[in-house]
Amino acid sequence: MTHDPLLTTTTPSTIFDKIWDAHVVKHQTDYPDAVFIDRHYIHEVTSPQAFDGLRKRGIGVFNVNRTTATADHNVPTKDQHLPIKEALSRFQVEKLRQNCTEFGIELYDLLHPFQGIVHVIGPELGLTQPGMTMVCGDSHTSTHGAFGSVAFGIGTSEVEQVLATQCILQSKPKRMKIQVDGQLGKGVTAKDIILYVISQISASGATGYFVEYCGEAIRSLSMEGRMTVCNMSIEMGARGGLIAPDNVTFEYMRGRKFAPQGQDFDKKVAEWQQLTTDEGAVFDQELYYHADNIKPWITYGTNPGMGIGVDSHVPNLAEIPEKELASYTKSLTYMGLEAGQTLLGKPIDYVFIGSCTNARIEDLREVAAFVKGKQKADGVEVWIVPGSNQVARQAEAEGLDKIFEAAGFELRGPGCSACLGMNEDKVPAGKYCISTSNRNFEGRQGPGARTFLASPLMAAAAAVTGKITDVRELV
Repeated sequence: MTHDPLLTTTTPSTIFDKIWDAHVVKHQTDYPDAVFIDRHYIHEVTSPQAFDGLRKRGIGVFNVNRTTATADHNVPTKDQHLPIKEALSRFQVEKLRQNCTEFGIELYDLLHPFQGIVHVIGPELGLTQPGMTMVCGDSHTSTHGAFGSVAFGIGTSEVEQVLATQCILQSKPKRMKIQVDGQLGKGVTAKDIILYVISQISASGATGYFVEYCGEAIRSLSMEGRMTVCNMSIEMGARGGLIAPDNVTFEYMRGRKFAPQGQDFDKKVAEWQQLTTDEGAVFDQELYYHADNIKPWITYGTNPGMGIGVDSHVPNLAEIPEKELASYTKSLTYMGLEAGQTLLGKPIDYVFIGSCTNARIEDLREVAAFVKGKQKADGVEVWIVPGSNQVARQAEAEGLDKIFEAAGFELRGPGCSACLGMNEDKVPAGKYCISTSNRNFEGRQGPGARTFLASPLMAAAAAVTGKITDVRELV
Protein backbone atom coordinates (compact mmCIF):
# COMPACT_ATOMS: atom_id res chain seq x y z
CA MET A 1 0.00 0.00 0.00
CA THR A 2 1.34 3.42 -0.94
CA HIS A 3 0.80 6.31 1.44
CA ASP A 4 0.92 9.69 -0.27
CA PRO A 5 1.73 12.54 2.13
CA LEU A 6 0.78 14.96 -0.66
CA LEU A 7 -2.83 13.84 -0.68
CA THR A 8 -4.76 16.72 -2.24
CA THR A 9 -8.16 17.96 -1.14
CA THR A 10 -10.29 20.90 -2.17
CA THR A 11 -10.40 22.17 1.42
CA PRO A 12 -7.30 23.96 2.82
CA SER A 13 -5.52 21.52 5.14
CA THR A 14 -2.95 21.62 7.89
CA ILE A 15 0.23 19.60 7.47
CA PHE A 16 -1.03 17.33 10.26
CA ASP A 17 -4.28 16.64 8.37
CA LYS A 18 -2.39 15.90 5.15
CA ILE A 19 -0.16 13.31 6.78
CA TRP A 20 -2.83 11.74 8.98
CA ASP A 21 -5.43 11.44 6.22
CA ALA A 22 -2.90 9.92 3.81
CA HIS A 23 -2.19 7.16 6.34
CA VAL A 24 -5.76 6.24 7.28
CA VAL A 25 -6.35 2.64 6.23
CA LYS A 26 -9.93 2.58 7.45
CA HIS A 27 -12.23 5.32 8.69
CA GLN A 28 -15.62 4.72 10.27
CA THR A 29 -17.73 7.41 11.90
CA ASP A 30 -17.72 7.34 15.71
CA TYR A 31 -14.79 4.90 15.79
CA PRO A 32 -11.01 5.42 15.94
CA ASP A 33 -9.18 5.53 12.62
CA ALA A 34 -6.99 2.61 11.61
CA VAL A 35 -3.71 4.43 10.82
CA PHE A 36 -0.73 2.91 9.00
CA ILE A 37 2.60 3.42 10.80
CA ASP A 38 5.74 4.01 8.73
CA ARG A 39 8.27 3.55 11.53
CA HIS A 40 7.92 1.83 14.90
CA TYR A 41 10.65 2.50 17.47
CA ILE A 42 10.92 0.10 20.41
CA HIS A 43 13.04 -0.14 23.55
CA GLU A 44 13.36 -2.37 26.59
CA VAL A 45 10.71 -0.87 28.90
CA THR A 46 7.40 -0.96 27.00
CA SER A 47 8.01 -3.88 24.64
CA PRO A 48 8.30 -7.10 26.74
CA GLN A 49 4.55 -7.50 27.38
CA ALA A 50 3.84 -6.69 23.74
CA PHE A 51 6.07 -9.52 22.57
CA ASP A 52 4.43 -11.86 25.08
CA GLY A 53 1.10 -10.94 23.50
CA LEU A 54 2.39 -11.95 20.08
CA ARG A 55 3.51 -15.30 21.48
CA LYS A 56 0.11 -15.97 23.01
CA ARG A 57 -1.51 -15.24 19.66
CA GLY A 58 1.03 -17.37 17.81
CA ILE A 59 1.95 -14.58 15.38
CA GLY A 60 5.10 -12.72 14.39
CA VAL A 61 5.99 -9.11 13.75
CA PHE A 62 4.14 -7.85 10.69
CA ASN A 63 7.06 -5.86 9.25
CA VAL A 64 10.47 -6.12 10.92
CA ASN A 65 11.93 -3.69 8.39
CA ARG A 66 9.75 -0.91 9.76
CA THR A 67 10.72 -1.70 13.36
CA THR A 68 13.83 -0.21 15.00
CA ALA A 69 15.04 -1.39 18.41
CA THR A 70 17.57 0.04 20.83
CA ALA A 71 18.34 -0.17 24.56
CA ASP A 72 18.27 3.19 26.32
CA HIS A 73 16.14 3.61 29.47
CA ASN A 74 17.74 0.99 31.70
CA VAL A 75 21.31 1.07 30.47
CA PRO A 76 24.19 2.26 32.68
CA THR A 77 26.28 5.13 31.39
CA LYS A 78 29.50 3.86 32.98
CA ASP A 79 31.27 0.56 32.24
CA GLN A 80 28.84 -0.37 29.50
CA HIS A 81 31.07 -3.30 28.57
CA LEU A 82 30.29 -4.96 31.91
CA PRO A 83 27.07 -6.74 32.96
CA ILE A 84 24.35 -4.35 34.15
CA LYS A 85 24.38 -4.21 37.96
CA GLU A 86 20.72 -3.45 38.72
CA ALA A 87 18.73 -6.68 38.47
CA LEU A 88 15.53 -5.23 36.96
CA SER A 89 17.47 -3.15 34.44
CA ARG A 90 19.56 -6.15 33.45
CA PHE A 91 16.43 -8.30 33.08
CA GLN A 92 14.66 -5.80 30.82
CA VAL A 93 17.66 -5.35 28.52
CA GLU A 94 18.14 -9.13 28.32
CA LYS A 95 14.46 -9.58 27.43
CA LEU A 96 14.82 -7.04 24.63
CA ARG A 97 17.77 -9.00 23.27
CA GLN A 98 15.85 -12.26 23.44
CA ASN A 99 12.73 -10.81 21.86
CA CYS A 100 14.58 -9.14 19.00
CA THR A 101 16.47 -12.37 18.25
CA GLU A 102 13.30 -14.47 18.36
CA PHE A 103 11.21 -12.13 16.21
CA GLY A 104 13.96 -11.15 13.75
CA ILE A 105 14.30 -7.45 14.65
CA GLU A 106 17.69 -5.73 14.34
CA LEU A 107 18.76 -4.37 17.73
CA TYR A 108 21.16 -1.51 18.37
CA ASP A 109 22.43 -2.97 21.63
CA LEU A 110 24.98 -1.61 24.09
CA LEU A 111 28.32 -0.85 22.37
CA HIS A 112 26.70 -0.99 18.90
CA PRO A 113 27.81 2.08 16.91
CA PHE A 114 24.18 3.11 16.45
CA GLN A 115 23.01 2.56 20.05
CA GLY A 116 21.56 5.47 21.94
CA ILE A 117 18.36 7.13 23.09
CA VAL A 118 15.64 6.09 20.68
CA HIS A 119 14.62 9.69 19.89
CA VAL A 120 18.21 10.64 19.16
CA ILE A 121 19.23 7.74 16.94
CA GLY A 122 16.14 7.83 14.67
CA PRO A 123 16.85 11.33 13.33
CA GLU A 124 20.63 11.02 13.21
CA LEU A 125 20.40 7.78 11.20
CA GLY A 126 17.92 9.23 8.71
CA LEU A 127 15.19 6.79 9.71
CA THR A 128 12.97 9.71 10.72
CA GLN A 129 11.71 11.49 7.61
CA PRO A 130 9.13 14.13 6.68
CA GLY A 131 5.59 12.96 5.97
CA MET A 132 5.92 9.79 8.03
CA THR A 133 3.81 8.42 10.84
CA MET A 134 5.92 7.18 13.73
CA VAL A 135 5.17 5.69 17.14
CA CYS A 136 7.07 4.39 20.13
CA GLY A 137 6.12 3.22 23.59
CA ASP A 138 7.53 6.45 25.01
CA SER A 139 5.95 9.83 25.72
CA HIS A 140 8.62 11.85 23.95
CA THR A 141 8.14 10.30 20.51
CA SER A 142 6.84 13.74 19.51
CA THR A 143 10.54 14.66 19.07
CA HIS A 144 10.40 13.28 15.52
CA GLY A 145 7.69 15.77 14.59
CA ALA A 146 10.47 18.32 14.14
CA PHE A 147 10.94 16.80 10.67
CA GLY A 148 7.36 17.44 9.59
CA SER A 149 6.02 14.06 10.61
CA VAL A 150 3.21 12.77 12.79
CA ALA A 151 4.89 11.08 15.74
CA PHE A 152 3.39 10.20 19.11
CA GLY A 153 3.86 7.96 22.11
CA ILE A 154 1.75 4.84 22.65
CA GLY A 155 1.05 2.34 25.42
CA THR A 156 2.21 -1.27 25.67
CA SER A 157 -1.03 -2.76 24.29
CA GLU A 158 -0.69 -0.40 21.31
CA VAL A 159 2.94 -1.49 20.85
CA GLU A 160 1.61 -5.02 20.45
CA GLN A 161 -1.00 -3.74 18.00
CA VAL A 162 1.61 -2.09 15.77
CA LEU A 163 4.00 -5.05 15.98
CA ALA A 164 1.16 -7.33 14.85
CA THR A 165 -0.43 -5.19 12.13
CA GLN A 166 1.78 -2.16 11.36
CA CYS A 167 -1.35 -0.13 12.09
CA ILE A 168 -2.87 1.51 15.14
CA LEU A 169 -6.40 2.40 16.16
CA GLN A 170 -6.34 6.06 17.07
CA SER A 171 -8.86 8.88 17.35
CA LYS A 172 -7.78 11.92 15.39
CA PRO A 173 -6.61 14.75 17.70
CA LYS A 174 -7.70 18.36 17.41
CA ARG A 175 -5.28 20.83 15.82
CA MET A 176 -3.47 23.64 17.60
CA LYS A 177 -1.16 26.28 16.14
CA ILE A 178 1.52 27.82 18.35
CA GLN A 179 3.27 30.72 16.63
CA VAL A 180 6.36 32.34 18.14
CA ASP A 181 7.32 35.55 16.35
CA GLY A 182 10.46 37.67 16.64
CA GLN A 183 14.11 36.88 17.24
CA LEU A 184 15.52 35.19 20.32
CA GLY A 185 17.63 37.29 22.65
CA LYS A 186 21.08 36.62 24.07
CA GLY A 187 21.29 33.38 26.02
CA VAL A 188 17.78 32.29 24.99
CA THR A 189 17.46 28.90 23.32
CA ALA A 190 14.92 26.40 22.00
CA LYS A 191 14.57 24.94 25.49
CA ASP A 192 13.58 28.34 26.82
CA ILE A 193 10.93 28.68 24.10
CA ILE A 194 9.17 25.45 25.01
CA LEU A 195 9.49 25.92 28.79
CA TYR A 196 8.01 29.40 28.36
CA VAL A 197 5.09 28.14 26.26
CA ILE A 198 4.31 25.35 28.73
CA SER A 199 4.36 27.84 31.62
CA GLN A 200 1.84 29.99 29.74
CA ILE A 201 -0.72 27.28 28.97
CA SER A 202 0.04 24.83 31.83
CA ALA A 203 1.03 21.19 31.86
CA SER A 204 -2.42 20.23 30.55
CA GLY A 205 -3.22 23.18 28.29
CA ALA A 206 -2.81 21.28 25.02
CA THR A 207 -4.53 18.06 26.05
CA GLY A 208 -6.29 16.47 23.10
CA TYR A 209 -4.40 18.52 20.50
CA PHE A 210 -1.64 17.94 17.98
CA VAL A 211 0.46 21.10 17.79
CA GLU A 212 2.05 22.78 14.80
CA TYR A 213 4.84 25.18 15.80
CA CYS A 214 5.59 28.07 13.47
CA GLY A 215 6.80 31.66 13.37
CA GLU A 216 10.15 33.38 12.92
CA ALA A 217 11.60 32.19 16.23
CA ILE A 218 10.79 28.57 15.40
CA ARG A 219 12.11 28.83 11.83
CA SER A 220 15.40 30.26 13.14
CA LEU A 221 16.13 27.07 15.07
CA SER A 222 18.48 24.31 13.98
CA MET A 223 17.07 20.79 13.67
CA GLU A 224 18.43 20.03 17.13
CA GLY A 225 16.54 23.03 18.51
CA ARG A 226 13.35 22.03 16.71
CA MET A 227 13.62 18.55 18.17
CA THR A 228 13.91 20.07 21.65
CA VAL A 229 10.68 22.03 21.11
CA CYS A 230 8.70 19.11 19.69
CA ASN A 231 10.10 16.75 22.32
CA MET A 232 8.32 18.57 25.14
CA SER A 233 4.91 18.82 23.45
CA ILE A 234 3.66 16.05 25.73
CA GLU A 235 4.58 18.17 28.75
CA MET A 236 1.64 20.46 28.02
CA GLY A 237 -0.62 17.48 27.40
CA ALA A 238 -0.41 17.49 23.58
CA ARG A 239 -0.62 14.27 21.61
CA GLY A 240 2.38 15.47 19.64
CA GLY A 241 3.95 18.43 17.90
CA LEU A 242 5.44 19.10 14.48
CA ILE A 243 7.21 21.74 12.40
CA ALA A 244 6.87 21.97 8.63
CA PRO A 245 10.06 20.80 6.87
CA ASP A 246 12.27 23.29 5.04
CA ASN A 247 15.85 23.58 3.78
CA VAL A 248 17.16 23.30 7.35
CA THR A 249 15.43 19.91 7.55
CA PHE A 250 16.66 18.71 4.17
CA GLU A 251 20.28 19.71 4.73
CA TYR A 252 20.29 17.97 8.12
CA MET A 253 19.02 14.78 6.46
CA ARG A 254 21.28 14.82 3.43
CA GLY A 255 23.72 11.90 3.51
CA ARG A 256 22.27 10.26 6.64
CA LYS A 257 22.70 6.49 6.56
CA PHE A 258 19.08 5.45 6.01
CA ALA A 259 17.88 8.58 4.22
CA PRO A 260 17.38 8.43 0.44
CA GLN A 261 20.60 9.06 -1.47
CA GLY A 262 21.55 10.94 -4.64
CA GLN A 263 18.75 11.58 -7.11
CA ASP A 264 16.31 9.69 -4.89
CA PHE A 265 16.95 12.25 -2.15
CA ASP A 266 16.32 15.15 -4.54
CA LYS A 267 13.02 13.58 -5.61
CA LYS A 268 11.95 13.17 -2.00
CA VAL A 269 12.86 16.79 -1.23
CA ALA A 270 10.57 17.93 -4.05
CA GLU A 271 7.81 15.90 -2.41
CA TRP A 272 8.60 17.03 1.14
CA GLN A 273 8.56 20.69 0.10
CA GLN A 274 4.81 20.39 -0.38
CA LEU A 275 4.32 19.41 3.26
CA THR A 276 3.05 22.77 4.41
CA THR A 277 -0.14 24.05 5.98
CA ASP A 278 -2.37 25.60 3.32
CA GLU A 279 -3.37 29.22 3.58
CA GLY A 280 -6.81 29.34 5.12
CA ALA A 281 -6.49 26.00 6.89
CA VAL A 282 -8.45 25.94 10.14
CA PHE A 283 -6.99 25.10 13.55
CA ASP A 284 -9.16 24.33 16.56
CA GLN A 285 -7.04 26.71 18.62
CA GLU A 286 -4.32 29.26 17.82
CA LEU A 287 -1.82 30.75 20.28
CA TYR A 288 0.61 33.57 19.56
CA TYR A 289 3.76 34.52 21.47
CA HIS A 290 6.68 36.88 20.91
CA ALA A 291 10.34 36.11 21.49
CA ASP A 292 10.81 39.45 23.28
CA ASN A 293 8.96 37.97 26.26
CA ILE A 294 11.10 34.84 26.47
CA LYS A 295 14.04 34.87 28.89
CA PRO A 296 16.28 32.05 30.03
CA TRP A 297 13.62 29.92 31.72
CA ILE A 298 13.75 27.59 34.72
CA THR A 299 11.20 25.48 36.58
CA TYR A 300 10.65 25.79 40.31
CA GLY A 301 7.97 23.14 40.96
CA THR A 302 7.08 19.54 40.21
CA ASN A 303 5.65 19.76 36.71
CA PRO A 304 7.14 21.46 33.63
CA GLY A 305 4.40 24.11 33.62
CA MET A 306 5.72 25.54 36.89
CA GLY A 307 8.37 27.74 35.33
CA ILE A 308 9.58 31.35 35.47
CA GLY A 309 12.13 33.62 33.87
CA VAL A 310 15.37 33.13 35.77
CA ASP A 311 15.25 36.71 37.08
CA SER A 312 11.65 36.42 38.26
CA HIS A 313 10.29 35.17 41.59
CA VAL A 314 8.44 32.03 42.56
CA PRO A 315 4.74 33.04 42.46
CA ASN A 316 3.25 34.35 45.68
CA LEU A 317 0.28 32.52 47.14
CA ALA A 318 -1.99 35.41 46.14
CA GLU A 319 -1.08 34.74 42.49
CA ILE A 320 -2.30 31.12 42.61
CA PRO A 321 -5.98 30.20 42.04
CA GLU A 322 -7.56 28.91 45.25
CA LYS A 323 -8.33 25.49 43.78
CA GLU A 324 -4.61 25.02 43.00
CA LEU A 325 -3.21 26.19 46.35
CA ALA A 326 -2.99 22.74 47.95
CA SER A 327 -1.00 21.20 45.10
CA TYR A 328 1.10 24.37 44.78
CA THR A 329 2.18 24.41 48.42
CA LYS A 330 2.82 20.64 48.31
CA SER A 331 5.11 21.20 45.32
CA LEU A 332 7.06 23.99 47.04
CA THR A 333 7.42 21.87 50.16
CA TYR A 334 8.89 19.02 48.12
CA MET A 335 11.28 21.44 46.42
CA GLY A 336 12.25 23.15 49.69
CA LEU A 337 11.26 26.56 48.32
CA GLU A 338 9.07 29.40 49.52
CA ALA A 339 6.47 31.39 47.63
CA GLY A 340 7.82 34.75 46.49
CA GLN A 341 11.51 33.87 46.66
CA THR A 342 13.96 34.33 43.82
CA LEU A 343 15.89 31.36 42.46
CA LEU A 344 18.96 33.39 41.54
CA GLY A 345 21.86 32.36 43.74
CA LYS A 346 20.20 29.13 44.88
CA PRO A 347 23.03 26.60 45.45
CA ILE A 348 22.82 23.38 43.44
CA ASP A 349 24.46 19.99 43.91
CA TYR A 350 24.20 18.25 40.55
CA VAL A 351 24.08 19.22 36.88
CA PHE A 352 22.73 16.78 34.32
CA ILE A 353 23.20 17.59 30.64
CA GLY A 354 21.56 14.88 28.57
CA SER A 355 18.22 13.15 27.72
CA CYS A 356 16.23 12.96 24.49
CA THR A 357 15.55 16.68 24.93
CA ASN A 358 19.14 17.99 24.99
CA ALA A 359 21.83 15.36 24.35
CA ARG A 360 22.68 15.97 20.71
CA ILE A 361 26.02 17.11 19.35
CA GLU A 362 24.86 20.74 19.10
CA ASP A 363 23.97 20.71 22.80
CA LEU A 364 27.41 19.37 23.74
CA ARG A 365 29.13 21.88 21.47
CA GLU A 366 27.20 24.74 23.07
CA VAL A 367 28.16 23.63 26.57
CA ALA A 368 31.79 23.03 25.62
CA ALA A 369 32.09 26.49 24.04
CA PHE A 370 30.72 28.05 27.22
CA VAL A 371 32.86 26.13 29.74
CA LYS A 372 36.13 26.15 27.82
CA GLY A 373 38.78 27.55 30.13
CA LYS A 374 36.44 27.42 33.13
CA GLN A 375 36.17 25.01 36.07
CA LYS A 376 33.13 23.50 37.69
CA ALA A 377 32.31 24.88 41.13
CA ASP A 378 33.45 22.95 44.21
CA GLY A 379 30.85 20.56 45.54
CA VAL A 380 28.96 20.27 42.24
CA GLU A 381 28.85 16.98 40.33
CA VAL A 382 28.37 17.38 36.57
CA TRP A 383 27.28 14.58 34.25
CA ILE A 384 27.43 15.01 30.48
CA VAL A 385 25.55 12.11 28.87
CA PRO A 386 25.53 12.02 25.05
CA GLY A 387 22.36 10.85 23.36
CA SER A 388 24.05 8.17 21.29
CA ASN A 389 27.33 6.48 20.49
CA GLN A 390 27.50 8.57 17.33
CA VAL A 391 27.21 11.77 19.39
CA ALA A 392 29.88 10.47 21.80
CA ARG A 393 32.30 9.66 18.98
CA GLN A 394 31.68 13.04 17.32
CA ALA A 395 32.32 14.83 20.61
CA GLU A 396 35.62 13.00 20.95
CA ALA A 397 36.57 13.76 17.34
CA GLU A 398 35.99 17.46 17.99
CA GLY A 399 37.93 17.42 21.25
CA LEU A 400 34.89 18.25 23.38
CA ASP A 401 35.76 15.44 25.77
CA LYS A 402 39.04 17.18 26.60
CA ILE A 403 37.23 20.45 27.33
CA PHE A 404 34.79 18.68 29.65
CA GLU A 405 37.60 16.82 31.40
CA ALA A 406 39.56 20.04 31.94
CA ALA A 407 36.45 21.66 33.42
CA GLY A 408 35.88 18.77 35.81
CA PHE A 409 32.78 17.51 34.00
CA GLU A 410 32.23 13.76 33.67
CA LEU A 411 31.50 12.60 30.11
CA ARG A 412 29.64 9.28 30.26
CA GLY A 413 28.31 6.72 27.80
CA PRO A 414 24.98 7.15 25.98
CA GLY A 415 21.59 6.45 27.55
CA CYS A 416 18.56 8.06 29.17
CA SER A 417 20.59 8.32 32.39
CA ALA A 418 19.40 10.73 35.09
CA CYS A 419 16.36 11.87 33.13
CA LEU A 420 14.51 9.19 35.09
CA GLY A 421 15.32 7.02 38.09
CA MET A 422 15.20 3.80 36.09
CA ASN A 423 18.93 3.07 35.95
CA GLU A 424 22.05 3.57 38.04
CA ASP A 425 22.24 7.34 37.47
CA LYS A 426 20.17 8.80 40.30
CA VAL A 427 20.29 12.13 42.11
CA PRO A 428 20.34 11.56 45.90
CA ALA A 429 17.35 12.50 48.06
CA GLY A 430 17.19 16.17 48.99
CA LYS A 431 19.84 17.22 46.47
CA TYR A 432 19.21 19.90 43.86
CA CYS A 433 19.89 19.15 40.20
CA ILE A 434 19.70 21.49 37.23
CA SER A 435 18.68 19.19 34.42
CA THR A 436 18.31 19.60 30.66
CA SER A 437 15.73 16.80 30.62
CA ASN A 438 11.96 17.15 30.25
CA ARG A 439 10.28 16.22 33.55
CA ASN A 440 10.62 17.49 37.10
CA PHE A 441 8.05 15.27 38.81
CA GLU A 442 8.57 14.18 42.41
CA GLY A 443 11.22 11.45 42.41
CA ARG A 444 11.74 11.63 38.66
CA GLN A 445 15.55 11.72 38.98
CA GLY A 446 15.59 9.48 42.03
CA PRO A 447 13.60 9.23 45.28
CA GLY A 448 13.54 12.66 46.93
CA ALA A 449 15.60 14.32 44.19
CA ARG A 450 14.77 17.98 43.46
CA THR A 451 14.88 19.00 39.80
CA PHE A 452 15.16 22.38 38.07
CA LEU A 453 14.57 22.08 34.31
CA ALA A 454 16.60 24.46 32.16
CA SER A 455 18.57 24.78 28.93
CA PRO A 456 22.08 23.39 28.43
CA LEU A 457 23.45 26.95 28.67
CA MET A 458 21.67 27.57 31.97
CA ALA A 459 22.87 24.20 33.27
CA ALA A 460 26.45 25.00 32.25
CA ALA A 461 26.27 28.37 34.00
CA ALA A 462 25.12 26.68 37.20
CA ALA A 463 27.89 24.11 36.90
CA VAL A 464 30.65 26.72 36.92
CA THR A 465 29.07 29.06 39.50
CA GLY A 466 27.60 26.40 41.80
CA LYS A 467 24.26 28.18 41.89
CA ILE A 468 21.33 29.16 39.71
CA THR A 469 22.68 31.93 37.51
CA ASP A 470 21.30 34.16 34.77
CA VAL A 471 23.39 32.92 31.85
CA ARG A 472 22.95 36.26 30.08
CA GLU A 473 25.42 37.74 32.55
CA LEU A 474 28.09 35.30 31.41
CA VAL A 475 27.71 35.17 27.61
